Amino acid sequence: MAFPLIEYLTLMFVFFIGAISPGPDFAMVLRQAIIHGRKSAIFTSLGVASGILVHGAYTILGLGIIISQSLLFFSIMKYLGAAYLLYLGLSAFFAQAPKQIKNIDEKIELKNISFIKAFSIGFLANLLNPKAMLFFISLFTIIVSANTIVQFQTFYVFSMSIMLFLWFTLVSIFLPLQKCVMAFIN
Repeated sequence: MAFPLIEYLTLMFVFFIGAISPGPDFAMVLRQAIIHGRKSAIFTSLGVASGILVHGAYTILGLGIIISQSLLFFSIMKYLGAAYLLYLGLSAFFAQAPKQIKNIDEKIELKNISFIKAFSIGFLANLLNPKAMLFFISLFTIIVSANTIVQFQTFYVFSMSIMLFLWFTLVSIFLPLQKCVMAFIN
């Protein structure tokens, strides 16, 4: 069977539009970059991208249809996701704010967290996000043909994961620079 290039490019384009749209994953990576630094945000990005691998695995195995049709399972995932995002929000609210930049030569004191914790924050934020789950399932249901072989579908999922990791790595590197520029201007 020949590689379905049009299907692949369509899937990647639609996924890219969804990936760059701000959502919980974007907010989590940006928060990590600002509070804990770029390295931590990159590990959070890796966690988010790994969450996509899990969504892809159960979608390819056919569980995506069961998940989307089961009101009970979807409700459980929705409440788990909401509870996790609430926990993260409250943690951020009660966390000590990082030291503000008073001049450009002053270094920011960042609260260090382990790379495993940064990874797990991104992984769980993506995995428990019902929007990500439904978006992924609907993309595969609408765009990917039932006749597309599993090897190609697996390639699609890995491509999507890599794209998401690269996007959030760019967010980790470049968006916090804006904070430094604004502190310099003020």
